[in-house]
Amino acid sequence: MAVKNIFNANVFAKRSASSSASLSSSKSFDAVGDSKSVQSFESNEITDVEQGQQFATQIDRGDKRLGLVSCILLICNRMLGTGVFAVSSQIYTLCGSVGLSLIMWAVGAIISLAGLYVFMEFGTAIPRNGGEKNYLEMIFKKPKFFVTSMYAAYVFFLGWAAGNSINTAVMFLTAADTEITKWNQRGIAVAVIGFAFIVNSINVKLGIYIQNVLGVFKIVIVLFISITGWVALGGGLKHGYHTDNFHHAFESTEKVTAYGIVNALYNVIWSFVGYSNVNYALGEVKNPVRSLKIAGPFSLIFLAIIYIFVNIAYFAVVPKDKLISSKLILAAEFFDIVFGASGKKAAAAIVGLSALGNVLSVIFSQGRIIQQLGREGILPFSNFFATSKPFNSPTVGLFQHFIVCMVTILAPPPGDAYNFIMNLISYPMNIVNFFVSSGLLYIYYQRRKGKIEWNPPITAGPIVAGFFSLANIYLIVAPYIPPSHGQSVYKSLPYWIHCVVAWAVFAVGGIYYCVWAQILPRWGHYKLDSTEVLGEDGFWRTQIIKVYDDEKEEIEISDANDNRSVSEEIINISTTEKNTTSLTHHFGSHPDGKDLGYVETLNNKNLEYEDDNQSVKEDIKEQMITYRTDDNNST
Repeated sequence: MAVKNIFNANVFAKRSASSSASLSSSKSFDAVGDSKSVQSFESNEITDVEQGQQFATQIDRGDKRLGLVSCILLICNRMLGTGVFAVSSQIYTLCGSVGLSLIMWAVGAIISLAGLYVFMEFGTAIPRNGGEKNYLEMIFKKPKFFVTSMYAAYVFFLGWAAGNSINTAVMFLTAADTEITKWNQRGIAVAVIGFAFIVNSINVKLGIYIQNVLGVFKIVIVLFISITGWVALGGGLKHGYHTDNFHHAFESTEKVTAYGIVNALYNVIWSFVGYSNVNYALGEVKNPVRSLKIAGPFSLIFLAIIYIFVNIAYFAVVPKDKLISSKLILAAEFFDIVFGASGKKAAAAIVGLSALGNVLSVIFSQGRIIQQLGREGILPFSNFFATSKPFNSPTVGLFQHFIVCMVTILAPPPGDAYNFIMNLISYPMNIVNFFVSSGLLYIYYQRRKGKIEWNPPITAGPIVAGFFSLANIYLIVAPYIPPSHGQSVYKSLPYWIHCVVAWAVFAVGGIYYCVWAQILPRWGHYKLDSTEVLGEDGFWRTQIIKVYDDEKEEIEISDANDNRSVSEEIINISTTEKNTTSLTHHFGSHPDGKDLGYVETLNNKNLEYEDDNQSVKEDIKEQMITYRTDDNNST
């Protein structure tokens, strides 16, 4: 049984005139949160830690470049892609009525808000770059590297940017008043993802600049559509035109099926993907707790209201028959009715540019995730994926995502491509979200039993986490229910195809784990281990290393010696005539190797030590450190 470290001391770190230091108490345990990590930061800025908040890990020390406004924009730009322009037609078709369609948007927003708070709790407990990868690795520690392998397959094999590449192609062809065919749609979609790859590889700043400029189109068009819809409802359009879609708004709702509901929710949730976008860059956020607390709910609630307003505008202007037939070009049909053919072309071009901006943003992020997996040693040929050559960008990671997206675009039939990609992204994401939320519930259970300490600054609570977990169970199970006649989201593909492909992706991760973490180590007489590494950029990452059999005994002996001399290495007690020091120290071992334990009591003393060649003086009033074993419960 591992020795538990009980550390209940209030430590106040003071910064000297010439230097700053960080004081931490860290030990690895089987359960999450058995120890607290105490950090000190520059005193010229009040941080969350200085206000008494405690994190479950050491936080990144890199440049803090993201403020509150940047976090809001980071979430909004990721969420506001093309979903609300492209999926409203499909949602109405699946729901069968205007009223239920609007309810689906509200339900999707509530589910997303619950998910946001789950990710906010994990984010404020672990304010580091990486997102759900960090949370899954923290929760599911055994078997070691299993969840890491599954996550790597999830990221590696899914073409996240493919869907909006297809949407960009459709919109550009509509703007050019050109018939959409099988190969011009595919060709332009591949050209779009290729353009995003080249720009982000060769000139990172140019890619970011284009993303920011195109982001303006997204906000302008959704606000314009919302206002136009209210004008139509008020009779302000030409000849007072508006539809009667809101009369008998729930007509035909009784025909809806479980298959229709779950796929409608998939379409809605697709439009909210990105609410956890800040979690991937929390190490670069100046004040992670405050920023998440404000930016997350504000961005999601603001866009949820805008989404509902945009759909009200669609229903106020577009007749029901066109709501069903318009599919991906509903926004263009809206402008066609309001402003004529020229308005339709202009709207299609703007929505296409919005989709292009999303493609640039997604491949920008995915390339860096692939590079990070390479740097950690998770992927095969890790050095190849980890390199930033030749353009000082994650070119290999970007190229990998380009290849996956190209295959995803070309493989399915053109008429089914967008829905297939959307569902293929959403379904495994629901699986990941289920394990994240269920893991949080397990943490609550462990805390209630007194086995761990878990007190992040923002908490979702068991009700919210449980609701999000149940919602994801429904979204995982319901797609297997056969659709009624004419309700399948696919024209030629089986209704269950995205579920099977998603599980196949995770199966590849499981096979990779067996080969990489089990079979090859046994053949090579080594063991995979992980360590926390602080990179030159100031950001922590996990580094997976090989420990060969002949090195294990040497490492174990070294670790034992380090444990026995820890106090001598860290503490150098200096006494004066005014201060008395009382120290009781006992440390030893049973003949069978079990730790006996020791107690150190320090009262009113000055403690000096060296940390990274910086002299730091700590004034400590009283501190008790107790080591206990299961065999000896007395101190």
